[in-house]
Amino acid sequence: MNVALFVTCLADHYFAEAAADAVRLLRHLGCEVTFPDAQTCCGQPAYNAGMTGEAARMARHTMDVFADCEAVVLPSGSCATMVKKFYPRLAEADRAVRAAALADRTFELGEFIVRRLGVTRLGDGLAGRRVALHQGCHALRELRLEKEPAVLLEGAGADVVPWEAQEECCGFGGLFSVKMTAVSAAMADRKLDTLPRVDWVVSGDAGCMMQLDGRSRVRGRSVEFVHLATALWRGVDGGMGDGMARWD
Repeated sequence: MNVALFVTCLADHYFAEAAADAVRLLRHLGCEVTFPDAQTCCGQPAYNAGMTGEAARMARHTMDVFADCEAVVLPSGSCATMVKKFYPRLAEADRAVRAAALADRTFELGEFIVRRLGVTRLGDGLAGRRVALHQGCHALRELRLEKEPAVLLEGAGADVVPWEAQEECCGFGGLFSVKMTAVSAAMADRKLDTLPRVDWVVSGDAGCMMQLDGRSRVRGRSVEFVHLATALWRGVDGGMGDGMARWD
């Protein structure tokens, strides 16, 4: 299957290795991965700030960039939600069909692997690894990805540990964390207060990882925060993979 990677802004600037791991993983699973280099921001920050005209302009550009792609995969539930749920609302009448078609072809990484490729078993590279899973609000509540990340982590050998506050918001919320800093930090602290003893906290959303990792460092916690793409790639026989999973 031909897959276009929509890398997202945070992955591009802060989690480049996770983006590369997404490519390695998808190639390992037999996909031909391309990277349309005209891609830009999905428009979510502008949309959340009420700048719908600017968001619509970015949505139009993204529709053009990915118009001919068989499937579009994002290592982010948040940005995938923007394309799948909000592009059809932003699209002008003459682009409504194109927006709906792109929404149908767009997937969050874990969603794509489980629901489109039908893969749940990746290897034993995470055997003995205790992992807590944080599901971002968009992935959990908009895309309804309630089981896919845990299924994949367990299918790579990890022990996914129950977490009391697993489904609670981390407090990031993009602009919310800037405008409501104290509330945002308190929400992250609440989650961290309930975190069990684990080796990793895994999330499919870079924004959530930045939020929780940042608060964890302030509080002197030593847990490692790992993007879902990186965790799953490490689960493929310890991350060794094979020749068709190279980033080149």
